[in-house]
Amino acid sequence: MNETKQEMNKIQEIKKVNKYSFKKDLIFLLLKILLIICVMFLIFSFVYGIARTNDISMKPAIKDSDLVLYYRLDKNFVSGDVVVFKKNNRIMMSRVVAVAGDQVDITKDGLLINGAVQISQDIYSDTTQFKDGTDYPLTVGQGQVFVLGDNRTVASDSRIYGCLNINDIKGKAIAVIRTRGI
Repeated sequence: MNETKQEMNKIQEIKKVNKYSFKKDLIFLLLKILLIICVMFLIFSFVYGIARTNDISMKPAIKDSDLVLYYRLDKNFVSGDVVVFKKNNRIMMSRVVAVAGDQVDITKDGLLINGAVQISQDIYSDTTQFKDGTDYPLTVGQGQVFVLGDNRTVASDSRIYGCLNINDIKGKAIAVIRTRGI
C-alpha cells in the first residue's frame, strides 16, 4: 500500500513537470514564430520587395496581375535587366536597354544603341518613336538608364518620359510569380 502511494506521488510530480514543460515549449515556439515574422518583415522591407503588375507593358515576359519579386540593393544595372520603378503614382516594370554613356536612337530601322541595331528574340513588335515623346538621338546621363517595355506598341517607357534616374528605381526583378493564365 505504501508503495502504491509513492508511485502515485511520482506520477503526480511527473504530470506537474510535463504540464510546466508543455507551457514552456509553447511559449518558446511562439517566440520563435514571432522572431521569424520580424526577420521576414525586415528582409522584405529593406532587401527584397514584391510588386503586382497592373499593365501589359512587359507582356509576354510579365503578364497583367503577375507578382514580381525584386532585389533592392543592387543598383548596377546592365542591358537586359528588368527593373521595378514608380512613375505617375503607378508601380511599373521595364527592361533596361541602355546605361550611362550609351547613345540611344530610334529610327525606321528600329532601336539603335551606340549605332548598332538591337534585335531581341522576345520582342514581337517594332520599336517606334512616340509623337510627343523623347527627342532622339539622346545620350544616357550618369546615374540614369533608358528602359523599354517588351510590348513596344503599348508600353509606357523612356520613349515617353525619358531616362530614369537610378535612385528612382525600386529594384531589379529576380522572379515572376504567375497568378493566372498558367
